[in-house]
Amino acid sequence: MPLASRQPRIAAPRIAPLAVLPVFLRLEGKRALVVGHNAAAAWKAELLAATGATTSLACVSYAPLAPELAALVDAGRISWLGAYEPQQLRGMAIAVFDAETDEQAAQFRDQALVAGIPHNVIDRPDFCNFQFGGIVNRSPVVIGISTSGAAPILGQAVRRRIEFALPPTLAGWATLAMKMRRSVLDRLQPGAERRRFWERFSDLALAPTSPADAGDLAEQLIDKARHEDSGQTVGRVTLVGAGPGDPDLLTVKAVRALQAADVILFDDLVSDGVLELARREARRMLVGKRGGRASCSQDDINAMALKLARQGKNVVRLKSGDPMVFGRAGEEIQALRAEGIAVEVIPGITAASALASSLGASLTHRDHAHSVRFVTGHGRDGDMPDLDWRGLADPETTLAVYMGGRSAPEFARRLLAQGRADATPVVLAQSVSRPEQSVRHTTLASLATETSSRSDGPVLVGIGEAFRPAPQAEINRPDTVRTLLFGT
Repeated sequence: MPLASRQPRIAAPRIAPLAVLPVFLRLEGKRALVVGHNAAAAWKAELLAATGATTSLACVSYAPLAPELAALVDAGRISWLGAYEPQQLRGMAIAVFDAETDEQAAQFRDQALVAGIPHNVIDRPDFCNFQFGGIVNRSPVVIGISTSGAAPILGQAVRRRIEFALPPTLAGWATLAMKMRRSVLDRLQPGAERRRFWERFSDLALAPTSPADAGDLAEQLIDKARHEDSGQTVGRVTLVGAGPGDPDLLTVKAVRALQAADVILFDDLVSDGVLELARREARRMLVGKRGGRASCSQDDINAMALKLARQGKNVVRLKSGDPMVFGRAGEEIQALRAEGIAVEVIPGITAASALASSLGASLTHRDHAHSVRFVTGHGRDGDMPDLDWRGLADPETTLAVYMGGRSAPEFARRLLAQGRADATPVVLAQSVSRPEQSVRHTTLASLATETSSRSDGPVLVGIGEAFRPAPQAEINRPDTVRTLLFGT
């Protein structure tokens, strides 16, 4: 009987192809050699010395040492060997060479290969068997970034983004983690107890929390993890302002909250770019409220946030703009605190500020306005709210009318009835700060003659002399363009 043909099972790869393998060398107490005389060699020497390596310097030419290198030698941070000789490679754990020509680079590479040590030729990747990447230093947390030499500027941009997201205090917390590791292993049971401790410890470490009293806090976390029934853990809710849409307008604190979230309850107007900055493992739940569409009620949102927090979740309630500006944050805070749930608020950039910036318009320009007022375009029932129309008609007050699309013409008529000038500039804006942002300029008198704002999406209405468009000739002046782009 013939044997059945069986194909071997080939497991799917668990990682996509890597251009390079990121590794971290422990160099403390080992020997390192840097060959060069300029500032680039100085930075590599300083970098190696920072690892605790015994770093030596040699030169391949008779050029004088760069001031940075001379300072390192004078301070005793690196030692001076004189002219470079191949035998200096013996006993080195790592070597770096700042070559002036490809011939020098090739010669050094061959000598390092014979010596069997990792070697790097600065800015000449074809002659290296390892490369330096961008570094984010929160030692003992060290993050390396590589683009495999394809785009160093891109690597620098990535490094800046990571620096932006990680608090400087992380280094202190990581050092404490090293000291506490043995105690955690001895005092907490494997599994749920240790996991609860390290999850809460990590939350503290990634928040802008000072490690000054970290030891006491960590001890409290150990006791809590030992005696707490995980099913009775109470979570927390953070109201986070997502800004008007551009993810680059998020605050540092908002990004950190998104990175620490278990669940994110987000508004319909929150952009995909903002959500992309959240922790990958976080559960995302749309709870948007849009006029004229099926949506969650405020009571439903409050109940959902409360239920998740009672399950021990770290809940982020992600609101478009600033939660405290027409975001119904007060109702959510009141409902949660009444049930004993901790609530924190992280403000965001509100749409009026983003619109003014995109137009180069100062909401409180001293020649045009002595105050700015944020008002809503509709009340609880969707009709025109009862507002201080006499005060709003003040010609030296800039108005930002949120959710004003449907009511904009009626809003204009009421201002005109109180004496606001026909020629008062008006802008109607949608998708503020996003690539599809649209802005229409008109006047109060023209707006009052319309039957609707001709828009099915949220509209921000700006009213006042602050929104008067600058003459084209003025906009084209170099100094004006610079002011619009960079501010005064």
